[in-house]
Order: sequence, then structure tokens, then C-alpha cells
Amino acid sequence: MSASLPAPRRSRLSRLQRSATTAVAGCGIAAIAFTLVPSASAHETGAAGSAAHWAVKANDVPGQAQPAAEADAAASQDVAASLQKTLRALAPESHTRHSERLAAQQAAEELAAQQAEAERAAAEEAAASRAAERETLAQAEAAAEAEAAAAEVTAAPEAPAPAETAPAAPAAPTYTDDLDGWIREALDIMAEHGIPGSYDGLYRNIMRESSGDPNAINDWDINWINGTPSIGLLQVIQPTFDAYHVEGTAYSLYDPVANIVAAANYAWDRYGSIDNVNGPY
Repeated sequence: MSASLPAPRRSRLSRLQRSATTAVAGCGIAAIAFTLVPSASAHETGAAGSAAHWAVKANDVPGQAQPAAEADAAASQDVAASLQKTLRALAPESHTRHSERLAAQQAAEELAAQQAEAERAAAEEAAASRAAERETLAQAEAAAEAEAAAAEVTAAPEAPAPAETAPAAPAAPTYTDDLDGWIREALDIMAEHGIPGSYDGLYRNIMRESSGDPNAINDWDINWINGTPSIGLLQVIQPTFDAYHVEGTAYSLYDPVANIVAAANYAWDRYGSIDNVNGPY
């Protein structure tokens, strides 16, 4: 009978060892997950493990063995209490680390914002400084120009150059009182007013229209019938003379120079020049 007693103790001891081993392994996994186990918790866990180890060893000592149920319950309670203490110790530590990370992130963001504001202020200050330099330079240049102008005004005037003798005015041209003189005078007046035409163009048309007679009147064409006969060297009617009369000439269809100039002015407007007229116009 005494020989069969040790076996149940070994069985109870094996169950207790397995329970203790499982609990300790759970503690180890929890400790790895939270990355940090406080030294106080480690001490308590070590104490609990020593107590469980002592309880196992005590079962092998005669007279020190505890009932199997009590030993298992005591070991489980010790392991559970140790695990709870470890978790309670780890939870505040994790919360503290999270708060620290948030505070560090916020501080970094504030620092970045301060740096950006400082850079913006520096850029504005540099721009204002450059603008002030440009303004100062412009003012200095303006002042220098004003001083130079004042110096020129106050400088002693140079002696006036001797007046040049004005050239004598050309003698007024004289024209003969005939067809040649009338054409030449008309050409000079036309040149003053920019009216084109040549001696040949005028002479050719005068000879066709009136044969050089300043008093010639057409008394048979449509103009005569309408009451505005063609008159003069270039056979001009009164409405055309009124519209193309040139200032500086007599206001009369019978005046040979006025008649020639008015007709040439009309031909310039209608045909580009009296030289382009080769028939009735």
C-alpha cells in the first residue's frame, strides 16, 4: 500500500507543472506584445513563480505535500494574480507612450509652422529692402539730373554767334500777258498747292478746247442748253469753277490763270492729272 502512493503525487505534480508553464508562457507573450515589463511586475512575477515552484517541491517532501486540488487552485490563483498585475502595469505605460508621441508630433508641426512663418517674413523683409534700395537709387539719380540742369541754367551764356546775313528774297517772277505767260503763272500756283500737271498737258488741252482764246464760249452743247455754258481757255462751266477754284486766283471764268488752275484742279480730282486728259472732259 505504501508503494502505490507516490504515483498520484507525480500525476498531480505534472498537472500543476503544466498549468504553471502555460500561465508563465502567457505572461511571456503578453510581455512581448507590450514591449516593456516594469521591474516591479517582474519581481512580483518572479516571486509568484518561486512560490509555485516551492509548492511543487514541497509535495515531494514527506509531511509537506498539500492536497492536489488545493495545490492546483493555489498555483492558478498566483499565476492569474501575477498576470493581472503585469497587465495593469503595462496599460498605463502604453497610454503614456501614446500621449508622448502625440505631444511630439504636435510640437514638430508647431515648429514647422514657425519656420515657415519665419521664412515668409524674411522673404517679405528682403523684398521691402530691395524696393527701398531701388527707390533710393531713383531719388539719387533724379537729384543728380536736377543738379546738372540747374548747373546748365546758371552757367554763363555763350556769346551769341554773329547773325548771318539773310539771303536776299528772290525777285518776284514776271509773266507775259499771253498764252505762254498764263500757262507759266498757272504752273507756279499749281506747284504751291500740290496740283499735278505739265506745260505740255495744259497747252495741248487749251488748244483743243478754245484755241487759246480766254473769252471763248460754247453756245451749242448741253451745258449751253442747261444755262451753264462752257467758258474760257479750258471751257469750264460755272458749277465746276465754283467747286474747284483755287485761292489766290481771280474769281472769274474769264480770267485765264484762274480758269487754267481750276480746270487742272478738277482734272486732278477726276483723272489724276490734266496730263491724262486727251479729249472732252
